[in-house]
Amino acid sequence: MDAGLAALLGAAVGSLATLGAALVNGRAQARSQHDQWRRQHRRDAYAAYLSALHDRDIAMDAVLDALRPDVDEKIRRFITLAREVHRAVEVVVLEGPAPVVEVAERVTRASGDLSLVVRRMAENARAGDDGRRAEDAGLAAERERALYQAVKDFRLAARTALGNTD
Repeated sequence: MDAGLAALLGAAVGSLATLGAALVNGRAQARSQHDQWRRQHRRDAYAAYLSALHDRDIAMDAVLDALRPDVDEKIRRFITLAREVHRAVEVVVLEGPAPVVEVAERVTRASGDLSLVVRRMAENARAGDDGRRAEDAGLAAERERALYQAVKDFRLAARTALGNTD
């Protein structure tokens, strides 16, 4: 076989191999981009759903407020902030690794536990019922400590997940 013909044949085979590799890489990149696009749209759909649930809860609060016009403005503010915390944790649940999600859910439970005691204390104070005041104050302090510890644990888990272990 002539050296020129061998070189030409070698170049043709090399070109075909390069073209084949480019096609495979192009398809893999397109698939990867499509998967990322699908993941983003799913995340957006999940977040929209959770946001709609959150908005529904706020609307329910408005109905309850209309039925109970004596709700104190500070309690309303507290409820509003608690709802914002709930909305923020939903993104952590969607996007975070399991250890961070677990601790975030502990924070949510601890916050809810404290909220129940605070609401009861406010309702009892409004009704002029001081019978459980000392007991509730002690329980609120205990629940506040538990919430503080859960938040510290969340910070540590988040730092670890982000690679900030120093």
